[in-house]
Amino acid sequence: MPAGGPTVAGSRAVYDRRMRLQDTLTGGFVELPPPPAQIGMYVCGPTVYQRAHIGNARPFVVFAWLARWLRARGYDVRFVHNITDVNDKIYEAAPGHSAELALEATAWYLEDTAAFGLGLPDAQPLATETIPEIVAMIAELIASGHAYVVDGDVYFRVARSETYGALSGQRPGQVEEQEPNPSKEDPRDFALWKATKEGEDTSWEAPWGTGRPGWHIECSAMAAKELGPEFWIHGGGLDLVFPHHENERAQSLAVGHPFARVWMHNGMLRFTGEKMSKSLGNVATVREVLDTWGPETALLFFLTAHWRKPIDFSEATMAAAAAQWRGLSEVVVSDGTPVQAAPSWDDFVACLEDDFNTPEALSVIHRWHAAGEADLLTRGLAVFGLPRPVRIHKAQASLDSKFNASVSAEVSSKVPPHVVELFERRLEARRNHDYATSDELRASLRKEGFEVEDTQDGSRLVIRVSE
Repeated sequence: MPAGGPTVAGSRAVYDRRMRLQDTLTGGFVELPPPPAQIGMYVCGPTVYQRAHIGNARPFVVFAWLARWLRARGYDVRFVHNITDVNDKIYEAAPGHSAELALEATAWYLEDTAAFGLGLPDAQPLATETIPEIVAMIAELIASGHAYVVDGDVYFRVARSETYGALSGQRPGQVEEQEPNPSKEDPRDFALWKATKEGEDTSWEAPWGTGRPGWHIECSAMAAKELGPEFWIHGGGLDLVFPHHENERAQSLAVGHPFARVWMHNGMLRFTGEKMSKSLGNVATVREVLDTWGPETALLFFLTAHWRKPIDFSEATMAAAAAQWRGLSEVVVSDGTPVQAAPSWDDFVACLEDDFNTPEALSVIHRWHAAGEADLLTRGLAVFGLPRPVRIHKAQASLDSKFNASVSAEVSSKVPPHVVELFERRLEARRNHDYATSDELRASLRKEGFEVEDTQDGSRLVIRVSE
């Protein structure tokens, strides 16, 4: 971004400022240090017991984009996205065979997220591969008096955490009971270690007994192992604020880890207005969505909502995203004066530096498309993993529906009669609101090497030259 204070570029004021992100803990904005600072980013991944639904993909996509953008701005980024492969839900889904299910579901998740084409995180740690670090952290909490053992289970003492509830906005006395057990000292206390129960097929030895880790301690240990005791960004879905992230923060602070400087929580994906969840049964898997709509449409869909806001998933919203992508995937390049004034690259930068506002950035992308700014359009789409658009160069000779009565001999010589006929049939289909036929004729014209531009002033036929 240009130095020296605000300047006007296109229709936006561009300010010389650092990237800022809204922090869930404080509610305010936190500025990142200038590049090339190191930015560690830990994002909670799925609990693997079935095929991931499209809502599970939102945090992966949002934070993969953020990592790409930060790297493009010159930051040294380490993006960690964990996988929870030991958990009550996995035991319940496959009694006696949880390890096999977790292994298979992990492979599904890696396959599905890779299909977005955004690249892989720098590390994707598994809870089952972090047991020594988990046991060591629990032992430290017990030694400091922040945790206690009850019949082989280990619980964290919430009362010992001075800031417990700050992340989720709860007062300590209002915190709901977690994991009921009459033997606990305090109903609010949560499990760090769970003694092995009948039917559970995976367990590890620990000084306080055989068992396996609780959900929250897994992420504290994995984050510390991969990023150290303090890092910049902790991300995940809004549904993880409590109890998961509240508990992560408490136990990490208790062992002296400053932990995350910025907490980012993406809004939930809703299925026709309701939160999408496996328990409600109103889910579409990542695989189904990608097979039906393609990765480009899925990415465009996620772009349409700010990361902090909910986003509605339906046939209608996906169809709208598909239409947007079809439009952006090809750009008509003027050989002369641009069609209209276009935003600058700094306008695009300003959108993303201000709390990573992807809908605003998408608006800039559409304006580049309308102006025929192919280079800027290509550069902007690449930030989000979208492919380079096909460039269509306007020929001097074209057919315009407003002037069909006086098509010049020069134009007619460059446009074969059968193409003119297809164009006129399409105009007739549009006048009759027969859009299915109109689309078929557009496809026929495309095969002939011509593209149709539809505007409020009519339709124009241009010679299609792809690069």
